[in-house]
Amino acid sequence: MKTLNKTLALIALASSSAAFAATDFDTLDVDGNGVISQSEASVDAKLMSQFSELDTDGNGELSKQEFSEA
Repeated sequence: MKTLNKTLALIALASSSAAFAATDFDTLDVDGNGVISQSEASVDAKLMSQFSELDTDGNGELSKQEFSEA
C-alpha cells in the first residue's frame, strides 16, 4: 500500500504543470526519504539532464548537498 501511495503521489506530481518548474528539494523528494531518486527527478527535465553529474557518489540518488550544486 505504501508503494502504491508513493507511485500515485509521483504520478500526480508529474502530471501537474507545476512539477516541471519544481526546483525545491523537498518538493521533488516525493517519498520524503531525504534523497531524490531518478524517478522523482524525472519530472524536471533540467535536473535530469544534470543528474549523473550531480550524483557525485554514484549511488543513483541526489542528497540535499548534491542537489544544492545544481
